[in-house]
Amino acid sequence: MSRECTYTADVGIGARGARARLVQEWLCLNGHSVAVDGQFGPASAAATRLFQQKAKLPVTGTVDRRTFERLVAPMVGALAPIDPPSGATLGDMVVAYAEQHLAAAPREVGGQNRGPWVRLYMDGKQGAEWPWCAGFASFVMREAAESLDAPLPLEPSFSCDLLAADAKANGCFCAGSARVVPPARVRAGALFLNRRTAGDWVHVGIVTSAEAEVFHTIEGNTNDAGDREGYEVCRRVRGYRNKDFVVLDAE
Repeated sequence: MSRECTYTADVGIGARGARARLVQEWLCLNGHSVAVDGQFGPASAAATRLFQQKAKLPVTGTVDRRTFERLVAPMVGALAPIDPPSGATLGDMVVAYAEQHLAAAPREVGGQNRGPWVRLYMDGKQGAEWPWCAGFASFVMREAAESLDAPLPLEPSFSCDLLAADAKANGCFCAGSARVVPPARVRAGALFLNRRTAGDWVHVGIVTSAEAEVFHTIEGNTNDAGDREGYEVCRRVRGYRNKDFVVLDAE
């Protein structure tokens, strides 16, 4: 289990440091917004009491094990192993895990590219210099491969450019074109790459289905406007212009 959702000790009035900050992040993610400053004071205790009351827990203002486990339940659910159905492909499982993460509503908290979900996808890294779209796609791809006990077709990465380069090296890169007709190899579970210029990709996400003029996605670090520096995991509909693809399932 990720350290982002692992209980270690109670957090109450006077607590300071990383543990207090983590609890504040999870309070915000559960709809009880407080300052994420690592100082658990009266406001954090009051937010905790509101959460405990809503969750039908003892109302103490202290985050004990039961309260912490309820706070982090969305991430625990997102990380639950999925038993592959008979005949499932890597792409099928990528979509299944992406859907499971989406249902938990992962998003940033405490600043740009920050919070428990970002650290989960980025192996503990966070901050303005760590956009996390590739981290999300790579994390889900790794979960899918592990569930099938199958090798990965490319090396996971925090970089869109490195994902593209490794896909090319491993023969699973599918270049797009100006046409609106989807490349024949694009199917559910593929990764799409936003191409800014030849050899430069600025965003990546997971294809959930493809149609003649558009494809559907689940992507991290985006938003309703489709920005590449957004704040959440969400579902998008995109066109094929300036897109390339990484095909995970061998034909």
